[in-house]
Order: sequence, then C-alpha cells, then structure tokens
Amino acid sequence: MSRPRNAWVLPVSLLLALLLGLVPLPALLQPVRPYWLALVLAYWVLEVPEKVGLGVAFLLGVVADLAFGGLLGEQAMRLAIFAFILDRFRARLRFFPLSQQALAIGGLLVNDRVVSAVIHVVLGAPQHPWTFWWAPLLGMLLWAPLHFALDALRLRRRT
Repeated sequence: MSRPRNAWVLPVSLLLALLLGLVPLPALLQPVRPYWLALVLAYWVLEVPEKVGLGVAFLLGVVADLAFGGLLGEQAMRLAIFAFILDRFRARLRFFPLSQQALAIGGLLVNDRVVSAVIHVVLGAPQHPWTFWWAPLLGMLLWAPLHFALDALRLRRRT
C-alpha cells in the first residue's frame, strides 16, 4: 500500500477555506463572498470520496457555524446537503469538462442559497440582501482556478 503523495493538502485546504470565510470584507462585498468551504469541499468530494463525505461535510459545517457565529447547524446542514448531491452525481460530474463542472457547481451553489433562504424563513431569521444571490456566480467562476490549484498541490511529486 502506498502513502498518499501530499496528505497535508486536504486538511490545510479545508482550514484555509474556513479562514477565507472569516476574512473581513467591506460591507459592499460581504454578500458576494464565495462560499469557499463548499468549493473546497466539492473538490475533495469529487476527487477523494473515500476520505471526504457526508460526515466530514457535517463536521466542517459545525466548525464553520461555531467560527462564523451564525445559526448553529445551518452550515452543517447546507454542507451535508451539498456533499450528498455531489456524491450522488460524482460518477457523472468527474467526466464533465471543467466548464460543465463549473456550471454544475454553480447550480449546487444556487441550491445552497435556496436552502439557506428556506432555513432563514422557517426560523424567522433576517433574510440576506438580494446581492447574496450573486455569490454562486463568483463561485462558479472560481471553480476552474481552484480545481487546478488543488490538483497541482495534491498531485505534485515530492522531491
């Protein structure tokens, strides 16, 4: 059995995605912040589903809920739904060209926004501004560069 090439990339990328979600942005840009956790999680669910699945998504969401200070369990549920759908269609998505993968990820990010809006309606929490709906477009545009960067790190040979 061989050891993974760069085992550090998975935990470091998830931690970096969490930290990117905590970086303060100007009020104008805050609603369009890409959902970094979902993007990085999507990469790992597609590439190494034996290591990253629903359990990791849920635990990552709980950590994000605690770190971001939002509704407890909201991101956990959102990321678990996101990972479930990705895992369900993983076999097809892996063979899509990167442009079609980006469209699929964009659709999943829109679905994530719908889930978030429904949670806020059901719980009577304040609704997000309408600019909140632009973030999936930015996430879709970031999918290819993120995919290439993580692939390069994950598959890089040790010297």
